[in-house]
Amino acid sequence: MHKHDYSMIAQIKGRLIEKTPTYVVIDCNGVGYELKISLNTFSKIGDTEVCSLFTHFVVREDAQLLYGFKETSERELFRLLISVSGVGSATAMMILSSLSPNDTKQAILNNDVNTLKGVKGIGAKSAERIIIDLRDKIGKVDSSSTISGTVSNTVKEEALSALVMLGFGKNPAEKALNKVMSAGEELTVEELIKRTLKNL
Repeated sequence: MHKHDYSMIAQIKGRLIEKTPTYVVIDCNGVGYELKISLNTFSKIGDTEVCSLFTHFVVREDAQLLYGFKETSERELFRLLISVSGVGSATAMMILSSLSPNDTKQAILNNDVNTLKGVKGIGAKSAERIIIDLRDKIGKVDSSSTISGTVSNTVKEEALSALVMLGFGKNPAEKALNKVMSAGEELTVEELIKRTLKNL
């Protein structure tokens, strides 16, 4: 069966009208889009009324599916996983629901077959194939900074513009943000703003 992947729809933003651990429905100008999500994205969406997700559009002979991701780094990892022979989009989502994106990357970089095998539906052969196919690709985009770095920058920019809109000066707000981010934790925009407000 031929599987064609298109990136025709790259991002969807709208009103969150339904949210479950496996899919969300986003109302975008009166059209309800159903997007399949991972548990990782589910936990990061929170209860915001307006939801914005990066998307990956899969067109198959029997279905058209939209996958949604809170962060571009998770979408990138999803795309790498489905590039592996024998790993379909459902399997990739199972991996991203069982392991965090960072744990998935670490397992691949560390040849950790057992961690990947622990995911439902992944056998030893699939785990080995994922590691062999993706180790170099993840090593190139990662060294654990590039991917999370770009996300952190986006999160930081969003948090900074929110703080400026709240009436704080750009320089003190940025200093306080840097202080909070120097702890190295991956924070959502909401968490970052909350922690920074305590330092302002």
